[in-house]
Amino acid sequence: MHSVTLIKGDGIGPSIMDEAVKIIDASGVKINWQLAEAGMTAFEKYGTPLPEETLASIEKNRVAFKGPLTTLEGKGFRSINVELRQKFNLYSNVRPAKIWKGVQTPFKDVDIVIIRENTEGLYSGLEHFLTRDKDIAESLAIVTRKGSERIVEYAFKYARDTGRKKVTACHKANILKYTQGLFLETAKEVAERYPDITFESKIIDATCMHMVMNPQQFDVVVTTNMFGDILSDLTAGLVGGLGLIPGANIGEDIALFEAVHGSAPDIAGKNLANPTAVIMAGVMMLNHLGEHRSANRVQTAIEKVIDEGVYVTPDLNPDSKVGTIEMGDAVVAAMRG
Repeated sequence: MHSVTLIKGDGIGPSIMDEAVKIIDASGVKINWQLAEAGMTAFEKYGTPLPEETLASIEKNRVAFKGPLTTLEGKGFRSINVELRQKFNLYSNVRPAKIWKGVQTPFKDVDIVIIRENTEGLYSGLEHFLTRDKDIAESLAIVTRKGSERIVEYAFKYARDTGRKKVTACHKANILKYTQGLFLETAKEVAERYPDITFESKIIDATCMHMVMNPQQFDVVVTTNMFGDILSDLTAGLVGGLGLIPGANIGEDIALFEAVHGSAPDIAGKNLANPTAVIMAGVMMLNHLGEHRSANRVQTAIEKVIDEGVYVTPDLNPDSKVGTIEMGDAVVAAMRG
């Protein structure tokens, strides 16, 4: 049996996480879910959005499954997600984006994985004002050879392990010659260790244009923190939106799996939220735990439900009267045949 820290989150978090847990439990895997709190819910109870008890649970279990969290404005750290990534050194953010047959988009045959460095770059948190009047601000982008090497190494290993054939390193080394130049130089060095995987490098602005014009040319894309944040949302837009996109934050020995969309408080408690993203995050978690049979059962079932387009939430089918709970029930039923 696996022990997993379960953080249901804010807004629609509890409702979509309940469905994901129900589906994972029905897949045949045995998980001891250990409930923990974070976000606005935790702040209202404990005066902090990230209690020590939650951190201790993640530290103990080494795997966490998390719903969306509300980022507090003007209190605490700027992002609970960033804090978790830096606290546990979750250096690799993995965001797959793949076309679903049952989801209408202008694109076809898109299957891209964005692998983003998760702890350095412009999100290192090193920023300050330069004047007393606070009219000049400065942010420092930190890029290290070690951080660049391990994220590019992760991308190539991911490509090899999942049968993918190409890695694209995305950068802005033509302008930011030191920070981005170091990343690009390191990426080229790592690529030489993987002669079986095609390697290319692209400038960030050209990458965005090419992703819209011809996304089929991309397979695995590895990049620095802020560029990866942008590209992962761009690829989500290609396949139907953030409601379909899971995310994984992977470190040396701790991993956190999550829905990457917001907490949507305006529809909380209304049985309207699409649970697909967090269900697919559960699939990633099951594969991480070595429970590949259960992962395949869940993925096959959710694909069947979405492809049929009947028992899905209104964002996927405007004519649907199905809610979050009913869609979860449909996935469980599809697993049972």
